[in-house]
Amino acid sequence: MKNTITWPQSSFIGFDRIWKELDQQITQGVSHSSAFPRHNIIKVDEEHSRIEIALAGYSLDDLSIEVSGETLTVSGSKDDSEVDYLHKGISYKSFTRKFRLSDSVVVKQADFVNGLLVVDLVSKVPEEKKTRSVNIGTGM
Repeated sequence: MKNTITWPQSSFIGFDRIWKELDQQITQGVSHSSAFPRHNIIKVDEEHSRIEIALAGYSLDDLSIEVSGETLTVSGSKDDSEVDYLHKGISYKSFTRKFRLSDSVVVKQADFVNGLLVVDLVSKVPEEKKTRSVNIGTGM
C-alpha cells in the first residue's frame, strides 16, 4: 500500500518537482544508513545556514564535497582494515550524505576542524524574486 499525503497543491504553482520529491521521501521512508554520519543544520541568521557533520577519525583525504545543480553531496571513505581492533566503537564506514538546496542557496565554504566538517551556506535571493509591488491596471 502506497503512503501518500494530499498536499494543498491548489495554492502552489510550479512546485511539481518538489511534490514528487516529498512523495518519494515519504513512500521510501528513511533508512538506517541515512543516520550516519550524524549532523546538525543550523540557521545562523536570515541569509546564512550551516551544516555540521560529525566525522571523528576521518582526515581531509578521506572526504569529498560536491555541488551539482541543487544537490550538495558529502562523501567519505576510510580504510582501517589493517588495524587490529580489540574493541571498535567508532565507525569509519563509507558514506554518502545528500542535501537538497533551494535554487537560491550557495555553498560559501567548507572547513574541517576538530572532527567536524562545517559547510557554510548563503541564501542569495535574486532581485526579481524579492518582494515588490505590482501596479494594477484598469483594462486589458
